[in-house]
Amino acid sequence: MNFEAFFKVTYGLYIVSAAWEGRKVGYVANTVFQVTAEPARFAISCSKDNHSVGFIRKGGAFSISVIEKEENADLIGLFGYNSSDSVDKFKEIEHFTGTTGAPVVTENCIAWFECEVEQEIELDTHVIFIGKLLNSELIDGEKDPLTYSYYRDVKHGMAPKNAPTYIPKDELETPGDVHDRGENQSSYECEVCGYEYDPAVGDPENGIPPGTAFEDLPEDWFCPICGAGKEDFRKA
Repeated sequence: MNFEAFFKVTYGLYIVSAAWEGRKVGYVANTVFQVTAEPARFAISCSKDNHSVGFIRKGGAFSISVIEKEENADLIGLFGYNSSDSVDKFKEIEHFTGTTGAPVVTENCIAWFECEVEQEIELDTHVIFIGKLLNSELIDGEKDPLTYSYYRDVKHGMAPKNAPTYIPKDELETPGDVHDRGENQSSYECEVCGYEYDPAVGDPENGIPPGTAFEDLPEDWFCPICGAGKEDFRKA
């Protein structure tokens, strides 16, 4: 099986949120799609291990926020690599409460949708929720959405473990992926999200030119995917 073929199926990146009895939850999703037009319905896929699945069921609703292309790394880190069971993800994030009671994230997002659950489909590891659209809004029509292809190929991010598209990194690596970087040119991997800092590539988006060894990165440099600090990296 060639896992590289999987990456030719296109996805976006979104924040899916829900609420129940005053508690708010949310996670990063890349499996969100419109399934009907009249009336408009959207489907989402949620891992059974995800704390949000019970809130979507009990609350009977969910919101979808479309993340902008040049999103803040802290947003992906907060919603993609933390559990709502232990972290209040909405404490310092711009959002509002929708008509269903579900929170709607607006920070670093360009559009949002609010849906009422009509149906759910049980699978081995995930639940597909189908919701009827109740409301939607365009926040910024000038900015582009963040796609999974851009997130993976440009930002070198990986899908979180609970994502429907998750593939263990060791199953993706081939001998051609390993480069001889020299004694002082080792790559380092983020222990939070799996992002690999490659000194041959650097981090140009954040002002780090190619050829910069990990040891030479500024102390305030952080993971461009999840916002983790240098102390959260280990030699790959």
